[in-house]
Amino acid sequence: MRRGPLSHLTIIDASRVRAGPTAVRLFADMGARVIKLEIPRGAPGGDDMIGGRAHNRADYENLHRSKESLTLNMKEEEGRKILNALVKDADVFVENFRPDVKYRLGIGPEALQAVNPRLVYASISGFGQDGPYANWPGFDSIAQGMGGLMSITGKPGEGPMRVGIPIADLCAGHFCAMGILTALLERAVSGKGRWVHTSLLEAQIAMLDFQAAQYLVDRKVPVSNGNEHPLTVPTGVFVTSDGYLNIAAIGQTMWVRLCKALGLESLIEKPGFRSESERVANRAEVNAAVGEAFKSRGTADWTEALLKAGVPCGPIYNVNQVFEDEQVRHLGIAWPLNLPQLGEVSVVGQPFHLSGYDQKNEISPAPEQGEQTDTILSALGYTAKRIAELRSNHIV
Repeated sequence: MRRGPLSHLTIIDASRVRAGPTAVRLFADMGARVIKLEIPRGAPGGDDMIGGRAHNRADYENLHRSKESLTLNMKEEEGRKILNALVKDADVFVENFRPDVKYRLGIGPEALQAVNPRLVYASISGFGQDGPYANWPGFDSIAQGMGGLMSITGKPGEGPMRVGIPIADLCAGHFCAMGILTALLERAVSGKGRWVHTSLLEAQIAMLDFQAAQYLVDRKVPVSNGNEHPLTVPTGVFVTSDGYLNIAAIGQTMWVRLCKALGLESLIEKPGFRSESERVANRAEVNAAVGEAFKSRGTADWTEALLKAGVPCGPIYNVNQVFEDEQVRHLGIAWPLNLPQLGEVSVVGQPFHLSGYDQKNEISPAPEQGEQTDTILSALGYTAKRIAELRSNHIV
């Protein structure tokens, strides 16, 4: 029996790779029953893409925890019949096929909402549900490039740079989850489901935020600034005697505090350094002046001194150092999970907390392919003999 604030919901997850499963993971972590649809063994396609268990088991466990797995061939009429039986009592259906595929299969929003008018149907695509690029295959790195992110990432003059995480995929998943929750809240009043859809391209553009606003409002095309903030100086990464330090001396007050902490009070009123706009215009000179001072002490010493002075700063970690940090440990974002093959490991938890609900105690390992197929079909009224026939015909 699932517990949690969303345990009253049933989600049918027909998505693959990352964006869709990211959206659905939120619901699984919050206690919803999630039935993950997978292509049966022997049927064309299969679980061989990035995000599949064969590609990266660690990633798969992190992405698909707390779900059930039903193998189902939706290309066949009998498979669609099973899907419709599931949809009758489901709350949400999630897919990330190319836009035309769901209609060719006969499982578009109109078809499934005819079976269950309360169903919230959610779609994630690469470039939108219609338009000139609608049927282009969508991948994170392509959306990063076409969404403008790569043009403002990396050091100036070194060309476009992909961000080190699949940020378009992840944000599309989070935005999709937000849309689903909005539709569910409305359904509580209207009694009817909605079709929620987003795309990697839209999600990536939305995440440009103030960089997009610079163009849309002021017609200023932003460029890459490396580790520095494009609108304020000094910010970014500075070399210390034993590593690196990240600082964010944003605005005049922070600038004065930084200069005093560094023992460089003379810079406060130095011509060309006096105002934010002057410092941005003389970025290289400002960074050189403060950067030389940082080399005299270690990162931990400077962190302590700057925080005491009220200047935002912090060390720069690699991933293992992230999870060794005392504040990260205190936050508990690494959730323990006991895997049959590996024993006790950890997965990345949700970055929010609900009072009275300890999410990390409710998760379970990702299912093996088709692990719950017999159980789910039995609950729908299928006999063991009929299930065996469906399996032999690669329907499940």
